[in-house]
Amino acid sequence: MRRFIKWGSLTLLAAALGSYLGDAVVLQVKVRRGSAYRVVQVDQFLTTPLKGQKNEYDYTGPVPVTCVRAMYPQLGSRPCWWVERHRSQWN
Repeated sequence: MRRFIKWGSLTLLAAALGSYLGDAVVLQVKVRRGSAYRVVQVDQFLTTPLKGQKNEYDYTGPVPVTCVRAMYPQLGSRPCWWVERHRSQWN
Protein backbone atom coordinates (compact mmCIF):
# COMPACT_ATOMS: atom_id res chain seq x y z
CA MET A 1 0.00 0.00 0.00
CA ARG A 2 2.85 2.38 0.83
CA ARG A 3 4.44 1.71 -2.56
CA PHE A 4 1.14 2.53 -4.31
CA ILE A 5 0.89 5.88 -2.50
CA LYS A 6 4.51 6.69 -3.33
CA TRP A 7 4.12 5.95 -7.05
CA GLY A 8 0.77 7.72 -7.19
CA SER A 9 2.27 10.82 -5.60
CA LEU A 10 5.26 10.80 -7.94
CA THR A 11 2.99 10.35 -10.96
CA LEU A 12 0.79 13.25 -9.86
CA LEU A 13 3.84 15.45 -9.28
CA ALA A 14 5.29 14.54 -12.69
CA ALA A 15 1.96 15.31 -14.39
CA ALA A 16 1.73 18.72 -12.71
CA LEU A 17 5.32 19.58 -13.58
CA GLY A 18 4.87 18.40 -17.16
CA SER A 19 1.69 20.47 -17.49
CA TYR A 20 3.43 23.61 -16.23
CA LEU A 21 6.48 23.13 -18.46
CA GLY A 22 4.29 22.38 -21.47
CA ASP A 23 2.34 25.56 -20.80
CA ALA A 24 5.61 27.51 -20.62
CA VAL A 25 6.78 26.11 -23.96
CA VAL A 26 3.47 26.95 -25.67
CA LEU A 27 3.63 30.43 -24.17
CA GLN A 28 7.12 31.00 -25.57
CA VAL A 29 5.79 30.12 -29.03
CA LYS A 30 2.97 32.63 -28.51
CA VAL A 31 5.49 35.29 -27.43
CA ARG A 32 7.42 34.85 -30.67
CA ARG A 33 4.20 35.13 -32.68
CA GLY A 34 3.06 38.17 -30.70
CA SER A 35 -0.15 36.65 -29.34
CA ALA A 36 0.87 35.89 -25.75
CA TYR A 37 -0.62 38.92 -24.01
CA ARG A 38 -4.07 40.45 -23.84
CA VAL A 39 -5.56 43.49 -22.10
CA VAL A 40 -8.73 43.10 -20.01
CA GLN A 41 -10.71 45.97 -18.47
CA VAL A 42 -11.08 45.51 -14.70
CA ASP A 43 -13.23 47.62 -12.35
CA GLN A 44 -11.12 48.98 -9.51
CA PHE A 45 -12.46 49.81 -6.06
CA LEU A 46 -10.79 51.57 -3.13
CA THR A 47 -11.50 50.53 0.46
CA THR A 48 -11.13 53.30 3.05
CA PRO A 49 -11.32 52.41 6.76
CA LEU A 50 -13.62 54.64 8.83
CA LYS A 51 -14.35 55.06 12.53
CA GLY A 52 -16.21 52.29 14.32
CA GLN A 53 -14.55 49.55 12.26
CA LYS A 54 -16.57 50.47 9.18
CA ASN A 55 -15.33 50.70 5.59
CA GLU A 56 -16.17 53.00 2.74
CA TYR A 57 -15.99 51.57 -0.79
CA ASP A 58 -15.26 53.94 -3.66
CA TYR A 59 -15.39 53.07 -7.34
CA THR A 60 -12.22 54.42 -8.99
CA GLY A 61 -13.08 53.33 -12.53
CA PRO A 62 -12.02 50.78 -15.10
CA VAL A 63 -8.33 49.91 -15.36
CA PRO A 64 -6.63 47.99 -18.19
CA VAL A 65 -4.84 44.88 -16.89
CA THR A 66 -2.35 42.97 -19.02
CA CYS A 67 -2.75 39.21 -18.74
CA VAL A 68 -1.04 36.22 -20.31
CA ARG A 69 -2.85 33.67 -22.47
CA ALA A 70 -1.82 30.55 -20.55
CA MET A 71 -3.16 28.05 -18.02
CA TYR A 72 -0.82 29.08 -15.20
CA PRO A 73 0.68 32.42 -14.09
CA GLN A 74 3.71 32.95 -16.31
CA LEU A 75 6.15 35.79 -17.01
CA GLY A 76 4.92 37.78 -14.00
CA SER A 77 1.32 38.05 -15.19
CA ARG A 78 -1.90 36.33 -14.22
CA PRO A 79 -3.64 34.11 -16.79
CA CYS A 80 -6.44 35.76 -18.76
CA TRP A 81 -9.02 33.14 -17.77
CA TRP A 82 -8.50 34.15 -14.12
CA VAL A 83 -8.58 37.91 -14.77
CA GLU A 84 -11.80 37.61 -16.79
CA ARG A 85 -13.51 35.80 -13.91
CA HIS A 86 -12.30 38.34 -11.33
CA ARG A 87 -13.10 41.68 -12.95
CA SER A 88 -13.42 43.54 -9.63
CA GLN A 89 -10.14 44.61 -8.05
CA TRP A 90 -10.13 45.79 -4.43
CA ASN A 91 -7.32 47.98 -3.04
